[in-house]
Parts: sequence; structure tokens; C-alpha cells
Amino acid sequence: MKRIITLCSALFVLLSLSSCKEEWLKPRPLSFFAPENVYVDKAGFESLLITMRKDLKNENTGPINFLINEFAASDLAVASVQLDFYKLTPNTDRYYKYLAMFTSAYASIKNANVLISRIDDIQWSNPGERNAILSEALWHRAYWYYRLVNSYGDVPFIGEELTGAKLNFATHSRWAILKKIQTDLEFATQHLPVKASPGVISKGAGDHLLSKVYLANLEFDKAIEASTRVINGPYALMKSRFGVSAGDTKRDLIWDLHRPKNFNLATNTETILAIVDRFEAPPGARSAGLYTMRHYNSAWWNTVVLDSQGKQGMVASGPMYDSLGRGNGNVRLDAFYQYSLWNYKNTNWRNTPDLRRSNSNWVDLNEILYNNPASVDYGKPVRIANLATPADTFYTLYAMPHYIMFVPQDDAKALPMGGNGDWYVFRLAETYLIRAEAQYWKGNLAAAAEDLNVVRERAKALPVTAGEVTLDFIFDERARELFAEEPRHSELVRVSYILAKQNKSGYSLDNFSQKNYYYDRVRKLNNFYDRKVQYIGNTADIAPFHVLWPIPSSVITANTLGVINQNKGYDGAERNVPPLDTIE
Repeated sequence: MKRIITLCSALFVLLSLSSCKEEWLKPRPLSFFAPENVYVDKAGFESLLITMRKDLKNENTGPINFLINEFAASDLAVASVQLDFYKLTPNTDRYYKYLAMFTSAYASIKNANVLISRIDDIQWSNPGERNAILSEALWHRAYWYYRLVNSYGDVPFIGEELTGAKLNFATHSRWAILKKIQTDLEFATQHLPVKASPGVISKGAGDHLLSKVYLANLEFDKAIEASTRVINGPYALMKSRFGVSAGDTKRDLIWDLHRPKNFNLATNTETILAIVDRFEAPPGARSAGLYTMRHYNSAWWNTVVLDSQGKQGMVASGPMYDSLGRGNGNVRLDAFYQYSLWNYKNTNWRNTPDLRRSNSNWVDLNEILYNNPASVDYGKPVRIANLATPADTFYTLYAMPHYIMFVPQDDAKALPMGGNGDWYVFRLAETYLIRAEAQYWKGNLAAAAEDLNVVRERAKALPVTAGEVTLDFIFDERARELFAEEPRHSELVRVSYILAKQNKSGYSLDNFSQKNYYYDRVRKLNNFYDRKVQYIGNTADIAPFHVLWPIPSSVITANTLGVINQNKGYDGAERNVPPLDTIE
């Protein structure tokens, strides 16, 4: 109390002395970083591009980031705290960020719109510089709209800087937005640099995103052309050891490819775009960390993992703690991803030649050892039979793709969650898979198999024949190659719309929320929903309308002079009006 009185007295004296002068009453600007003071030259516009690149980093880093939404709502895993998707409503997404992603994406779009709207407020002595800066802003806007329309469907399109209050937003059709961002990217790819610094958007990143948009728009020939431009560009799949672990004979090329410190190396010719996140950067320029070991790894260290005497078998220290980290199972991997995905041509996960599921790259249950020195079973493989309840295995014990998740902490004092590190946004392996899918839609199954096998050969996986190429196989291969890297849910939604628009396999746009490829694939492969797994008050459940996530009700209710549609199946959809089909 005495200290509080002293502080208050000091403040009173300070204010009393200041009150003797009129100057302290004069308002002083807190910042000169108003738009009219910043966007007056090339450097000002480039500063805004840096902010947009940071938005990409934020998507992939930190606790409960947007990327884990994509896998926790997919065919490969479940959201351990949001098992019941009926509890995902326009008002709550509990522990995950299915609602927050919507508003965050529009915040990123806002930054892009400021640059796009103001690009000609100054005189450019070099039109090429103007077009390159504008093109990167168009790319960022297209990137977030691509994510929005493949997560939420029809959404409002905002294409310019808003300088005043606006309460009459309207929903645009997903197809109108895709058409618009396709046009924008076609312009952007003509002016983006062929080579760019790490984290900066290049022509290759432009064509890679454009090829996805072409697929979404069912323009398969153009998707082949755009992806081919990337494949023929200054990129090549990595096929020999490289980088920070190249001298470790216990590791292999797949391990090297997934070391974050290797992502932006000049020798890594596979990287098209990767975020930059380094521990040695100033605090404001680095994230909280990638959190890969926290999000995707099991909570093997938890006290519920008991030994043969029913005593605590694990401790959060010592052997395995640094390498497996303090896992929390936020994205609980399912049996399909752990095991059956790797079964092909009389091989399975135990004997597959595929390096992406090799013993050296994964940690299986028999490799999780009791690490409590006080345990009678210290150093022995954990036994599921010793757990108090079978449900404990859901959270604490499952196989893990160690080669993807292992990111050591540069900060020796930090908990091992998954430290700072670069992360792939686009790399060439996905470009081949994009072109394979475009060839599939064209009926060119031999060409599709050829592209699939380029990726499979590098992983030493057995080749696929043209007769074995299906849409399911293509998405299986994406799962094998791009886990924790692609926006999995978004890509499944994208292909669901393609099938619906083509009226194939019983799908249609008219009943999209009642029957879709996304739901059918998830229910076919992710057995957590069939088993009705229960965990901390949730029972695994999902419906066809969960293909799209809800629009936050706060956004809808704040729009008092217009109507923003809600997705079917969620409260408020009964007030929907037809979405706008054109963007003026």
C-alpha cells in the first residue's frame, strides 16, 4: 500500500508541475504513420507488402494457427477439443479458429486493398516497379479470397480501400470471386519477378496459385499451362541430400527436405514460396514458433500414461522430451493417415519402400518408451494395456511423422513445442500434383500418372499406373506429400465444388450442403466419426453441411443495412438472399 501511495503522489506532482504550462494541453499526434504520410513513395508501399507477408507467416505459426484448422477438419485427423462439429456455430468455435480465420482473412485483404487503391496516388518513374508492387498485392488478395471461398463458400467481395463506415455489404457468389481473382492473377503473373528473396512473391508463386484457381474454375487446360510454366521455371525437385543434416547418415533426403532451416536455402530448388521465421530476428519479426510438435504430436508425456504397476510412466523431461516435444494432440491423426494410406501393391506401413513412412522418419508406438526414471518399466516400450481407460490413447499415444514435426527450440529455456523456423507455402512437388489433377479431369490418365510418379519416385514409392489413377488416389498422394503443409480442408472443398458443378457421382450445386465429396471422403476414411469417439465432453460427429464453416454471426449482425448470407445448416441461413453474380 505504501508503494502505491508513493507512486500516486509522484504522478500527482508530475501533473501539477505540468499544469503550470499550457503546452501540455496541446494535442500531439501519437503517430505520423497515417496513410497519407506513408504511401508517398516506393518504400511506403513496400512496407505494406511486408505486413502482408507477415500475415502469411501468422497463418502457419503460433498456438492454434489457421493451418491446423485445415487438418483438424479433414480426412486425416480430428480436432481433439472440437470432435463434435455440431458445436461449431456462428457464435463459437471453442478452442480452434474457424471463425477467427474469416475476420483475419479480411484484415489481410484490407491491407492489400489499401495498396491497390493507392498505387497511383504517386508518380512512378519506373512503371515496372509499380506493376511489380501492385502484382504482389493482387496475389495476397487472391490468396486470401481463395482460402475464403474454399472454407466459407459465398462471401462478400471487397475490392477497394474503405475510407468510411459501411454497413451494407452483400454476399457474392464463390464463382464471381474466383473469376475476379483469376483475372487479377493473370495480370500479376506477367509482372512478378522470376526470382525473389525468401518470403517474397515470385512469378512461380503467382502461377502456382493461378493453377489452383484455374482448377477451381474448371479451366483445366489453363491449369496445365500455368503449372507447366512453374515446372519448366527455375525450380527442380530435390533428389540428393542437402542442408543442415546432410552429413547425418541415419537420415535421408525426405528428412532434409523437411528441415525448416533448409526451406529457404539457395540450394533448395524445390521451394517456390516459404515463410521466413527466425529465432535470431528481432522480437517483432519472429513468431511464437511453429508449434508443430505441440499441435500434431501425441501427449505421450502425460501422467495418464501408466506403467505395469499402474504408476506414472512418463515425465515431461529427459529422453524423448526434446525430440517429440510437449505434444498436445490438437490435430489428432487418424488411423488412415498413420497406417492404411501407405498400403499399396502388397506393401503396408510396416514394409513400404516409401521414405515418407519409413522407420527412420516416423515414431511408432513401439518406439515410445517409458521415460520416468522412477518407473519399473523405464526404457521399455509403452503398453496401451496399462492405461487406465482405452480413451486415454486418443490423446496420448499414436504414431507421429517425426520428419515433419521435429523443430527444436533455439531458445534453450522454451518448452519444446516446435521452435521458430521457415515453413513451406508452395513447393514444386505440389505443382506436379496440381498438374496431375488437371490431367485427371481432362481424362489424360497416363499423363496424370506420369506426374504422380515424379513425386513418388523421389520418395522411392512404387509407381502408379494410368489405370489406378483416381481422384481419391490423387488426394491420397497429396496427403502423403503435403501433410501439415497444404490447406487440406480448402483443397477438399475445392474439388467438391468441381464434382458438384459437373454433376458427377451424384453431386450437384443444388444440394451441396446435403451431399458432397468432402463429407463422403471424411466419413469413408476417418473412422473417429464411425466410432463416435468421446473426449472431454465431446462425441465425434460431423454432417454434410460442415463442408463449409459458418460465417461469424458478429459479422452478419453488424451489417445492419445489408444482408450477408449464412451457410446452410447454421442458424441464420433462413434469412439468406441470392448472392451477387458479378463484381463491379
